[in-house]
Amino acid sequence: MTTLVANVPPTKVWVRKEYLYDLQKGHGEYTPGYWVTCKSLTGRALYFETYLTEYGALYDKLPISAFLSWDSDQPDKPQAPTPDLPLTDLQYWNGFDHGLTVIEKNLIFNMRFEVLTREHGVMQGTYLFTIDNYHPHRNEPDFYFSEFPDEHKSHNIVALDNGQIGAYPNNRCRMVDPSLTYHNLKTPDFKVSTRYYEVETVPKWGRLGESDEYFWKTPNEKEKETSDQETAKQVPAEDASGSVLEGIHRDDLASLIGHWKEFAPDQRLDGETWEEAMRKALRTKFDR
Repeated sequence: MTTLVANVPPTKVWVRKEYLYDLQKGHGEYTPGYWVTCKSLTGRALYFETYLTEYGALYDKLPISAFLSWDSDQPDKPQAPTPDLPLTDLQYWNGFDHGLTVIEKNLIFNMRFEVLTREHGVMQGTYLFTIDNYHPHRNEPDFYFSEFPDEHKSHNIVALDNGQIGAYPNNRCRMVDPSLTYHNLKTPDFKVSTRYYEVETVPKWGRLGESDEYFWKTPNEKEKETSDQETAKQVPAEDASGSVLEGIHRDDLASLIGHWKEFAPDQRLDGETWEEAMRKALRTKFDR
């Protein structure tokens, strides 16, 4: 199944009319619409398909610079953005593959965004959703970078306070929440992730191909369990007071009591009471 095109949340926008006329006319004019889908082509900016309500028409393949946010305080015509950012300051990276997915990140959905632009410093904005790329077809060569940890980027779609909409990677965004975010924020000094992390290629814990057990254990776990059991048989366990609780055979314990009874004639307890006292001291039950 191809994912060249994906649905996006229906976002109400103003469309710059010059983009509807191949940048030949219509400058300074706008028409309202709703985003319908997004398209990802490698080596190209993201393309948005828009439903134009004044025309009842779909218009495809417009870059994110073609749009302004719709403002309910100015329902008839938007204000020209100040500053008016070019496409290269609204989206930093082209599509990383033909496969794309769209997600609304719930935790950060209501957070205030700060975006570091290339030419105009930090700008404020509101998060809308995120577009991310992946390689969709395993039977086709992967010529692109959507699954390279040091190259892949997400596209966070942010409605800027100047009226424009941008697609920014995580490392150009900062999100602020009154409850979760520290008052004095640190400046990130992180390194780019270059590693592939895996959990199934470590040979030291063995293989499981011969096992059909539901609660399986690796060969190493079974070997350790057997070793622990052998150790427990050889070393008597003691409680906190030092009394022997386990590891003494019942016959050995009976012989021990008999030996103490024989060689302790000065005990002031009769045989049965003394034997019971010994059992209590050893905290061990056994049959006669």
